[in-house]
Amino acid sequence: MTVTVDLDLCQNHGQCVYAAPEVFAFDEDEVLTYEPEPPRSRHDQVRAAVAACPVRAIRLVGEP
Repeated sequence: MTVTVDLDLCQNHGQCVYAAPEVFAFDEDEVLTYEPEPPRSRHDQVRAAVAACPVRAIRLVGEP
């Protein structure tokens, strides 16, 4: 699974950070950072983050 985030679309609502804090975070400038290839143990959390994003800025590549 590869995670991509459209940072132009992202409005920093932070729902992804709540759903998958080991994968998504805000840096000191409040810019979203993320792990583009999270470990398999975090895939369910990442899917929850995708579903929670109100602007649908998160995409998964390599998902069936």
